[in-house]
Amino acid sequence: MRKLMLATILTFGGALSAMADDIIKVNTDKSVQDAMDALEAAVGNAGATVFARVDHAAGAEKVGMTIPANQVLIFGNPALGTPAMQIDPRAGLFLPLKVQVYEDADGLAWLAYEDPKETMDEFDDVEKSPVIEKMRGALAKLTAAAAG
Repeated sequence: MRKLMLATILTFGGALSAMADDIIKVNTDKSVQDAMDALEAAVGNAGATVFARVDHAAGAEKVGMTIPANQVLIFGNPALGTPAMQIDPRAGLFLPLKVQVYEDADGLAWLAYEDPKETMDEFDDVEKSPVIEKMRGALAKLTAAAAG
């Protein structure tokens, strides 16, 4: 029984650790609002399309609840997304790209996104294609520009 419990703890502990590694976080001294505005501007300047800006804190407020500032920007560029979907149409489940800007319990603001290489790891041919590195590079540049 002890071996089963230990195996379970190690399995779930490893899975939780792996999930945490899939999320890339970039700290910023800006407020959530200012960082999100900067991110939206950087996305537009890069020629991508903003599809939605979701304000989770405003949503919570509508139902009489509160959370710290928390927004998600959903955006994409067909020049990056289309090649992934040509390889495997199911890649569209994870597109367009998303970046979250949120305030943590210590009042620090963060930009966070899932590493596309990890997101697309179910699709071997997509994961190995050059388009994934382009997505990774774009997300890194956009979040750095927004944080700076």
